[in-house]
Amino acid sequence: MARTTYQDLLDAGVHFGHLTRKWDPKMSQYIFMERNGIHIIDLNKTLSKVEEAAAAIKQIVKSGRKVLFVATKKQAKDIVAEYAKGVNMPYITERWLGGMLTNFATVRKSIKKMSNIDKLTKDGTYSNLSKKERLMIQRERIKLETLLGGIADLNRLPAALFLIDVKKEHIAVSEALKLNIPTFAMVDTNSDPSNIDFPIPANDDATKSISLITGIIIKAIEEGLDERKREKEDETEKEAAAAKAKADAPEVADRAEGGKRKRTAETAEVTAEATETEAPAADSTEE
Repeated sequence: MARTTYQDLLDAGVHFGHLTRKWDPKMSQYIFMERNGIHIIDLNKTLSKVEEAAAAIKQIVKSGRKVLFVATKKQAKDIVAEYAKGVNMPYITERWLGGMLTNFATVRKSIKKMSNIDKLTKDGTYSNLSKKERLMIQRERIKLETLLGGIADLNRLPAALFLIDVKKEHIAVSEALKLNIPTFAMVDTNSDPSNIDFPIPANDDATKSISLITGIIIKAIEEGLDERKREKEDETEKEAAAAKAKADAPEVADRAEGGKRKRTAETAEVTAEATETEAPAADSTEE
């Protein structure tokens, strides 16, 4: 079943590109036509590409790995943050810090610093500090939360990146390329899709367009998470059944052994009786 329809894409304005003078020639394969000085994106290509991207991202999530959402442009910030929180995925919506992927160890130190400040406030140490020190720590906490709050639970490098506007997020794209991290992105007519593993040709400026495409990706992630959960439950049931069978095995063996002993005893009794019967018959024959 298709994740979206041609009409949904049309209604969301996904087909509107940039001015023809701002286009990137590498996007020519995804452009349908030009109208009033604006390029129109081929929605048939968008449909096939969004299906391909959703299927790939579903498999990544199904394997238990994380997808990092990157959207620092004004129109996309709130939409992406809300969607990412809904599926418990990391996100960056303020500023991409240089080296966030290539220098991930240092970024983790900053995240740890943030958690240490939280510990100070919980154990009462924070209240013993002077007013000036408390104010400085509070400002630093707010700054760290703004920049790194979305990736506070990210303990290792993400398995993939989903980006809105690759031209604006070019640093994130270059870092992902260096580390061979697959990239999924909404690519407009003014962007270069050649560095993106799963480009989705779409209008990356309209909020409706961003919301529709991101929603499709989020739905695929939810499907992947549900399948993973079901597989885990099935594995747990199989393990429980195997453990029960293993526990029941000695009891079954004992019952089988008991039955064998009983049959052996009964056979011995029958043999003894037959022997006793044969003995008098032999004596009478001799006489």
